[in-house]
Formats: sequence, C-alpha cells, structure tokens
Amino acid sequence: MFAVFRDLLRYNIEFAIGLILVGVVAIFASLSFFSPVDTTLIYLAIPDQPPSAQYWFGTNSRGQDLFWQLSAAFRNSLMFGIIVAVLSRIISITVGLLSGYVGGWVDRVLMFINDIFVAVPIFPILVLFYFVLRNNLDSLTLALIMACFGWPFDARLIRSVALGLKHREFTRHAVFAGMSTPKILLEEHLPYVMPIVFSTFMANMLWSIGLEVTMAVLGLVNINNPTIGTVLYWANSHSAMVVGVWWWILIPVILIVITFVGLFLLAISMNEYIDPRSRLRRMGV
Repeated sequence: MFAVFRDLLRYNIEFAIGLILVGVVAIFASLSFFSPVDTTLIYLAIPDQPPSAQYWFGTNSRGQDLFWQLSAAFRNSLMFGIIVAVLSRIISITVGLLSGYVGGWVDRVLMFINDIFVAVPIFPILVLFYFVLRNNLDSLTLALIMACFGWPFDARLIRSVALGLKHREFTRHAVFAGMSTPKILLEEHLPYVMPIVFSTFMANMLWSIGLEVTMAVLGLVNINNPTIGTVLYWANSHSAMVVGVWWWILIPVILIVITFVGLFLLAISMNEYIDPRSRLRRMGV
C-alpha cells in the first residue's frame, strides 16, 4: 500500500489536492480536543457576533463560538463517516471475497442477500428507525444502521475481482500448499482488492456524511449533538440568512464543500489508479 500512495502522490495531482483538503479539515476537526468551551452548552458568548479577531468564525444566535462549534461538528461527522465506512468495508470484503472464491451455493445465497439490500430504499428505512427509536437514535446507532446498508454495491465489485483471482496460478499454489480458505482470502486475495477498498471507503464516507447531514437538517437525529447537519439545522431554525447572520450558513457550507471535494478527489484518483491503462498514462508510459 505504501507503493500505491507513493505513486499516487508522485503522478496524480488530484490525489495530492484531495489529500491536502481532507488533511486541512482533519486538522481543523482535531482542534476540538483542545476546545476551551463545552460545545454542547449555549449562551457562553455574545450572540450573533460577526467573524473577528476574538471570534474567528463569529458566534451564532445560541451564543456559541462557531470556530469551536464547527470543529467539534466536523470531528463528530468525520468519525461518523469513518465508522460507517470501516464497518461496511468489513462486510463488503467478507461477502465479496467469500462469494467470489467459494462460489456454488454460497455465492448464490450471498448474492441473493446482496441484491435484497441493493433494492431496499435506505432513506425511508432510516426515517422509520427514527420514529421507532426517537431519543435512542444517537450517532453510533445511526452509524451501525447505515453500515448495514452501505456494503452491497462494493461487495459485488470485490466479488468480480475475486472471481478472477480464484483461477490465478498463485491461488492454485496456495491450495496445493494446504492453505485454508480464510488464510488464502486474507493473505493472497485481500492485497489485490485493497485499492478498491480504499476507493470505496472514500465514496462510502461521502455517502454516509451526506445522508447524516440530510437527516440532521430535517431534525431526524439528536439535534443537541454537534455535527455538520445539526449546525445547519439550528441555523435554519433561527432563520440565520433572514436575520443577517450569514456566517452561520456560509462558513459551514464552505467547509462541507472542501470536505466533499477532497474525499471525491481521493476516490476518483484511486479509481483511476485501479485502471492499468490510466495509471500507465499518468506515468508517461
């Protein structure tokens, strides 16, 4: 994987730009660990103050310093996206590799289940969970639910790669050497699908954060937990643009765009690296 990152940084400008953008947002989010205030409390600062030397991002109508509020919000949203992406990658890797390598009835059963999850509409399911769980629908619970629905498309992609690896010479050698199926999948096949896993990881973070923002703006999550979506929810509830508190909307939106563009560039650059012709063209071969 180190060689992959080295080649991407060396030959792919989109990857470098995406890494810088995501890195800036990640550093900003990590500042929340040093926040001098509790970001869940309100009226700790003068409300509706524009950006200044004292309040870099201004304050909102709830008396919160937006710099520290947004720092905590992006930390929580990024952690939410990472949890969803990691858990759904574990499921997609397990299903994809096992289905492609074992084949037979195992493949048919796993792909049947996969197709069911592909057909299920995720947003109405999340709304239903909200009305069932109400106050118990915290970020971790929502992440676990979304992880259960975020794997089927990627599992089918990994399966297609595993079908080709199954008949490669090194796989036959591993079988003749007496390696077990789990060991073959982990040691022989997993390294070949890691670029796909990384690419789908970025795309899954985009999907999960975007869906969380949608749920939060509609008030379908715990609105007292600072996330990107809840910041926009409270801004909309206080009619920020109407009363002239434009920074309450503009600054979060700019940071969201930076985050999404960075993740998108990382995803498409890795997709391009997976294609040998595109990779060789980048290297000038």
